[in-house]
Amino acid sequence: MSWLFANFELVWELSLNHIRLSIIPIVLGFVIAVPLGRATLAGRAARGTIVTITSLLYTIPSLPLFVILPAILGTRVLSDINLIVALTIYAVAIMVRSSADAFASVSVDTKQSATAMGFSRWSRFWRVEFPLAGPVLLAGLRIVSVSTIALVSVGVLIGSQNLGYLFVNGKARNNLEEVVVGIVASLLIALIFDMILVAAGRLLLPWNRNDKASARRADIASMAAPIKASEPA
Repeated sequence: MSWLFANFELVWELSLNHIRLSIIPIVLGFVIAVPLGRATLAGRAARGTIVTITSLLYTIPSLPLFVILPAILGTRVLSDINLIVALTIYAVAIMVRSSADAFASVSVDTKQSATAMGFSRWSRFWRVEFPLAGPVLLAGLRIVSVSTIALVSVGVLIGSQNLGYLFVNGKARNNLEEVVVGIVASLLIALIFDMILVAAGRLLLPWNRNDKASARRADIASMAAPIKASEPA
């Protein structure tokens, strides 16, 4: 713990930058993936094409991607923009499939009922489809969050200042405590992000919480029924 106390300011600064570099790709990935996921409802061909292409993006090795992006974007090699763009690509690759599954989970009957009630396509999306797809979207976003926070550390290899610095510097100096501090700090950030997303889901998707409670009551009732039936009269 002595190393942490002596270098707390450094750890704090790296943690804040790690958070900043994580939030931007998570948000951008979600914003890009949602309309792509909605577009998969156009048919099997559309779903297969969109999901396959975006899934293949995740197979691109991170280091070659970091190297080629400056040439494509016209940015400096050490610019954080390269890392943010790369992480956004990976976020989209993960989130599109979840987004496609989320909108596919909204029943056709529900959408037809909304249309019959006079909802326009745009209004139906925002007031019916998007809220009902929320639980599955949230589950996908939680995965993207954890993945992005972990991948940010790789950016240290192209000069990005984040918690990955503690891994590289600790290994070079054979300082196990520095490496452990970096790991624990990354885990704490991932845990905090996940707790925030869960809390946001409970606040913005109260019907999902009620559905789960109803499902639990139904499970309890179904388990209790055989017991009551077996009791003597």
